Amino acid sequence: MNIPRTSFPRVVIIGGGFAGVALAKKLSKQEVQVVLLDKHNYHTFQPLLYQVSTGGLEPDSIAYPIRKILKDFPNFYFRLASVEEINTDQNKVITNIGDLKFDYLVVASGSKTNFFGNSEIEKNSMAMKTIPQSLNLRSLILENFEEALLTSDLNERNALMNFVIVGGGPTGVELAGALAEIKKGILPKDYPDLDTRLAQIHIVQSGDCILKGMSEKASQKAEDFLEKLGVNIWKNVRVTNYDGKTVTTDTDLTFETATVVWAAGVKGATIKGLDSTDFVTRGNRILVNEYNQIKNFQHIFAIGDIACMVTEAHPFGFPMMAQPAIQQGKQLGDNLLRIIEEKPLKPFVYKDKGAMATIGRNKAVVDLKNVKFQGVFAWYVWMFVHLFFLIGFRNRMVVFVNWVYNYIRFDREARLIIRPFKRN
Repeated sequence: MNIPRTSFPRVVIIGGGFAGVALAKKLSKQEVQVVLLDKHNYHTFQPLLYQVSTGGLEPDSIAYPIRKILKDFPNFYFRLASVEEINTDQNKVITNIGDLKFDYLVVASGSKTNFFGNSEIEKNSMAMKTIPQSLNLRSLILENFEEALLTSDLNERNALMNFVIVGGGPTGVELAGALAEIKKGILPKDYPDLDTRLAQIHIVQSGDCILKGMSEKASQKAEDFLEKLGVNIWKNVRVTNYDGKTVTTDTDLTFETATVVWAAGVKGATIKGLDSTDFVTRGNRILVNEYNQIKNFQHIFAIGDIACMVTEAHPFGFPMMAQPAIQQGKQLGDNLLRIIEEKPLKPFVYKDKGAMATIGRNKAVVDLKNVKFQGVFAWYVWMFVHLFFLIGFRNRMVVFVNWVYNYIRFDREARLIIRPFKRN
């Protein structure tokens, strides 16, 4: 990989998500050599992927070059690589571009869509965890409406205009709200010769409420918002299969649709060498102690979505969201320096800053530690927080201008089929 060897200890970070970037920043000006490996050369702001899928934002608005994030930091190296295996005996990372020795290894590989072993659903439905997947979904949505114009088969036309979102978490709720606004304000203008009122948006949730991780009030208010937008919510219904045309469930309920978005869960993106049952627990996450150390190792760590730190308040680990990842990255940076200086480690303590979700124009729900609110003010808070955590001044300005334009004009101008999507 052409990484020079120095007298500084080498810290290898796998993954350029929230956790990996936070750790790299923390170590950026210290006497350590930091090597960050990722299969993409950009960091993705995943909370806004649904806006790329629905034409509200272009992908470069929510992506930022990893090299640019850390360009002014000494002893930092980035390599575009896919990690294939971790050799814990030889302290070596094996990738598609070569092997690399490490003194300290941090696994921040994040999460991926969990299809719960159903290969047919995985093959026929759409995931939305990466920018390429979001662009695929955007193309598919638009292509379906173009095809709906051409068919004279009423059932086929309805299926092309029906959307089934499996999972009522923040991703599913926010995507449903965006699609409902497109149906209301944009489709009638783009397709005046198509009765877009027939388009249907469904959320299928296996539990008894949506936004399960938030308060009961937030869940109920989000449901009210969605129903006013015309979204159909089906609770206590589990999707069992999707063959590309028909969604079947564990009830007598079925859906004829050409578009299924799978937002029913995620699992840790484990790597060979640390994927055995000795390390992996519920949700395919790597079990770590209070210092984010992996079992039986003092020099190998896991942070972010991939890490499962069990506490009394969080028996299944912390939520797989940005805040725990950022906080763990910063804390581990401090602890790595403590290890090098032979000082005692500090345990990680999660500071829960709350949760939020938007359900379209002027509609959001926010749960903070001591206060919960919904509606227009919550929507402004949601926008401010997301703008604040975007990386790069340009990205913040572009996203802000797009939001203002979309709000005033009730428009989404990024509804472009740049690359047609075809299923394999």
